[in-house]
Amino acid sequence: MSNANTSSLAEPPDRARPPLALIAGPTASGKSDCAVELALALERRGRRAVVINADSAQVYADLAVLSARPAPDEMRGIDHRLFGAWDGAQACSAADWAQAARREIAAVQAEDAVPILVGGTGLYIRTLLEGIAPVPEIDPRVREAVRALPVAEAHAALTREDPERAAALAPADSARISRALEVVRSTGRTLTDWQSEKTGGIGDTVTLHPAILLPDRPMLYARCELRFARMIGLGALEEVRTLLARGLPENLPVMRAIGVPEIAGFLRGGWSLAEAAARASQATRNYAKRQFTWLRHQPPLDWPRLVIHDYNPGWIDETILPNFGLT
Repeated sequence: MSNANTSSLAEPPDRARPPLALIAGPTASGKSDCAVELALALERRGRRAVVINADSAQVYADLAVLSARPAPDEMRGIDHRLFGAWDGAQACSAADWAQAARREIAAVQAEDAVPILVGGTGLYIRTLLEGIAPVPEIDPRVREAVRALPVAEAHAALTREDPERAAALAPADSARISRALEVVRSTGRTLTDWQSEKTGGIGDTVTLHPAILLPDRPMLYARCELRFARMIGLGALEEVRTLLARGLPENLPVMRAIGVPEIAGFLRGGWSLAEAAARASQATRNYAKRQFTWLRHQPPLDWPRLVIHDYNPGWIDETILPNFGLT
């Protein structure tokens, strides 16, 4: 992924490599508020800014509440794009999102404005900046055969057919093992080989100004608990009831989003609302933990990691804006 630029976002832009701000962080870390405050700070300095979504749940129109999509009053007059841009009946892959994000970023930069990318979906961010490997469509028969293998057998097969990839994966990581095995069997080339030919990334064409939010974990988990309780009050039950009425396939991402299966279980009489809330809160904490780990270790080391110890009223002014050269 691209290296960070330490100059101020308020400085005149490099026309050859226009600026792209990025605010990444785990769920419930305050990314959306940061993005809006950064946009407002830029506008006070005469630079227009647009917030662009990089969250895999907030792309779906059906999940306004459960994805914590910013409400109109929370946007505070700042243009927001790619929020609720996909109907839940259509899965939004990382490649789909990256293609749309490239268009939006180019349009914003053409308007001499600053795009502010905000989200915690690492695969989305990586695909946008690095591009995607041009792996051909997998033969359905190969995919079916590979997915039917027990994970231990699949890992053993991958060790024979792509030992480098097998050594890099946990033996129980069934999804990644299956993907690597189906690629080598269907195409005759390893996934690592394909990924060396990534295309479509914009990392080399922009001046990246990133910030990674890393709140204290106990504080983050407490915010996760409060967030789901608030969602219930904002209409999460009705949102899931409406979604279920559409009769969409259960394997679609919108049907597997955190909160949907848990509330669906309550609506179908499988457990109490308290149990649904407990399950959803635990799923949210688990997701935040995975995001936290990815964001600490995967992005380049020169991307600023901003540790947040307290969400006091001035935390964004004190912690976030100085990272972008705005004080």
